[in-house]
Amino acid sequence: MGWMKRRGGVAVAVAALLLVAGQAVAAKADDPPARRAPGKVTFHKAPSEESPAARERRLKRECKGRPNAGACLGFTSR
Repeated sequence: MGWMKRRGGVAVAVAALLLVAGQAVAAKADDPPARRAPGKVTFHKAPSEESPAARERRLKRECKGRPNAGACLGFTSR
């Protein structure tokens, strides 16, 4: 008969644990932390980066004789 008393006590303990865990989850769902808006991302140009005009001159020079190969597409007719 002693094992039945322990079984009932264990059942009560498990029920209480589930009740407390359910309340903790409900409290967490009700109060979400405030999220900050992401900051603006800015890209800094590298000092070695070529300008669009310099790139166009380079492609025009390098693409002579290569009608439409990769990056040279459209630069041979200029």
